[in-house]
Order: sequence, then structure tokens, then C-alpha cells
Amino acid sequence: MRDTSLPEPGSVPVHCSGCGRGVLDARGRCDECGWSRPTDRDHVERAVCGVAGVSDQGLRHHRNEDAFRVSATALPDGTPVAIAVVCDGVSSSSRPHEASATAAGVADEVLLATLPRGVPGREAMHGALLSAARAVNELAEREPEPIGRNAPACTIVGAVSVGGELTVGWVGDSRAYWVPMDGRGRPIRLTEDDSWAAQMVRAGLLGEEEAMADRRAHAITAWLGADNPRVEPHTASFAPDRPGVVVVCTDGLWNYADPADRMAAVVPPQARTAPLTGARQLVRYALDSGGHDNVTVAVIPLPLEAPAPPPPPAAASRPVDPPAPTVERT
Repeated sequence: MRDTSLPEPGSVPVHCSGCGRGVLDARGRCDECGWSRPTDRDHVERAVCGVAGVSDQGLRHHRNEDAFRVSATALPDGTPVAIAVVCDGVSSSSRPHEASATAAGVADEVLLATLPRGVPGREAMHGALLSAARAVNELAEREPEPIGRNAPACTIVGAVSVGGELTVGWVGDSRAYWVPMDGRGRPIRLTEDDSWAAQMVRAGLLGEEEAMADRRAHAITAWLGADNPRVEPHTASFAPDRPGVVVVCTDGLWNYADPADRMAAVVPPQARTAPLTGARQLVRYALDSGGHDNVTVAVIPLPLEAPAPPPPPAAASRPVDPPAPTVERT
């Protein structure tokens, strides 16, 4: 007679389908290679007022180590605010998926808490990135890694749209792009990578094309994690002079559309009026281009579509050829 009773939960080891050697722990994580059983993070889509994001596992990775948050709030005077935070887990670290989810969540929460109180955008962004760094550090403190394994780590980029102005902040090589949608403006990359390639270009040792062709190009020089205790976030402010969209993304997208003009070429025309559709199509573009990495994209249309009082007569007319937008960085 065959015994068809079920074993007690946890009494039978579940072997990892990633490496085939390890055993999954209670959280579904392999004790040998770190692989995790598929979760609802493999493909995520979110949209709120004026901002949307999509994240996908890609075609080559066994899990999605990216994470993002999109949210909306308002300033004390009622000015609408859109927030996007995108994080990319560092694959060579332990629990990169936890690091990215923690950083994205904490940064988003800090921005939602500080901006409605009237804290200036760059100050709020700087504080949000430092808070995210501390939260990722605490992951290593709560659960120390075995000797020889790196602490949880991730990159981060955030964008805050306040009325017609934008603030971006970042650590690592996740990026933000400005893409005008009037057919005349110039697209701009708003962030500068913390990477070996960018360091070589800034030092004048290599040209950008030569640096990006080097095998060390994507080695990051700054990240969130206990292995990088001195985090120095970058922030930049941007004043667009015409309608467009901000694309906030991990290298799963920009690897296939690195220069700003190339990114502008792949942003669909409807991205400004339908940001979720725009984010979906950009993720699809990355997958169709090879999908070698996790890919996460958030899209913020500018200016935000929200009711506003009419401008005073002196400001009602705009110059025929407005000046180029300016970016101020720290």
C-alpha cells in the first residue's frame, strides 16, 4: 500500500533549480548560489498620477534584482509632485534583490515625508539617498555575510518632478534622461555614472567610445552598501523649456540606448500622455535587443498634467525660440 500522506513542511529539502547543488532555505533562497525561486518581482508594473514604471527579469537572469517605486504627492501650496526611484542590485553582492527593494522603498518614503513639508527638492533628494544607504547597510548588520562574500549592495537613481522643474539624485550607474517631445529640443542625459569608464573619460585618459568598449567599463566606483561606507550622493536640478518626458532606468535599458539621442529615438511618442505604455515599450525594446540584464524603466511626463491657474498676461506668450534648458549639478 502506497503512503500518499504529505511530509511535514520543511522536512524534505528542496534543491535549487539554479545551480542544482544547494538547498533552498525557508525564504526560498539557495544556500549555495543565492538563487531565489520566482516571485512576483519577475515582472512588475505600477502607475500613479503622472508617473509609471515597469521592471522585468530579462531573458538571461534567474531573478529580478532591480526594484523601483513610483508615487505622487503635492507641495503645501498644492503643486503636484511625481516621484520615481529606480535601484539595481549589484549581482556580485549578497542578497542584491533585498538591497534594491530596501533602498527604493526607503528613498520613496523619505521623499513622500519631506516634500509635502516644503523641503527643497535637492535637499529632500540628498536626504533620501543617505537614508537609503543607511537602510542597505543595516541589512548587513542584521544578517552578517559569510567570510569572502560581499555585503548587500545596489545602485540608485531618483527623480522628483515639482511643477515644471525636475530634481535628480543618484549613486552608481543607473541613469535619468530628458527627452523633449516637440521634435525640436535636444535630449540630455541628466546623470553621470559612478563607473570606471566615466572616471577614465572625466580624467581625459580615454574617449567615451574607447572607455565603454573596455571590459572594465561597467565596474562601478560608488554604490549603496556596507562595503562603501562613505556614500556621497550626486544631485542635479533641471528646468525643461518644452514638453517632454524623463526616463529613469537601470543599465538593462541604457546598455542598448546609451547616448541621449539614441534613447530619444526609442522613446515612443505616446510616452508623455501614457507613461505606463511608454515604460512598457521601453522594456520591450530592451528585451527585443537581447535582454541580457534585468531592466527597469520609469517615465515621468513634464510638465505634469494637473489643473493650474492661468499665467499672468506678461508670462502668457513664450519666445519663439526658447533658450536651451540648464542643468545644475553637485
